[in-house]
Amino acid sequence: MFKPHWRLAQVSDLPDITAIAARIHPEMPERPEVLAEKMRLCPEGCRVLVAGDAIAGYGLAHPWKQHDIPSLDGFLEKLPEDADCFYVHDVAVLPDFRGGAARDYVAMIEKLARTSHITTLALVSVYATRPLWERLGFRPVAVHAELRAKLASYGGAATYMLRDLAAT
Repeated sequence: MFKPHWRLAQVSDLPDITAIAARIHPEMPERPEVLAEKMRLCPEGCRVLVAGDAIAGYGLAHPWKQHDIPSLDGFLEKLPEDADCFYVHDVAVLPDFRGGAARDYVAMIEKLARTSHITTLALVSVYATRPLWERLGFRPVAVHAELRAKLASYGGAATYMLRDLAAT
């Protein structure tokens, strides 16, 4: 039996990433070009979960600013020079391959953030994933009106969360 493992995403993985995104997030579609831009801007933060010869999930993360989120299906154009967090844009894993995959991906992003001298991870929890993220050390934080408006596009249960790496 094979053990799924994370590796850096490649441009050739984009069709699989797009297909998984459409399956996991049908209410929050993002164009392949938007996903490809994240891979181009921060290749080390973009990974795929390989199971045998298939891709069973992906994770996309990049440097960003706390208390701000990129617009869903919006281009970043560039990463902020004064980034103060690593933003976990998405972790999507097919149901049969869950059970530690998100934890392993976040551990890689934590190492990447620390190497970049960034001490905070940020994300938006969607659907019913908040308990998962809380188990991984993320905490919901109060949001200002502008951020609340952006969160609305992520669905009614969207929660902005931070994880302080300096505390661990």
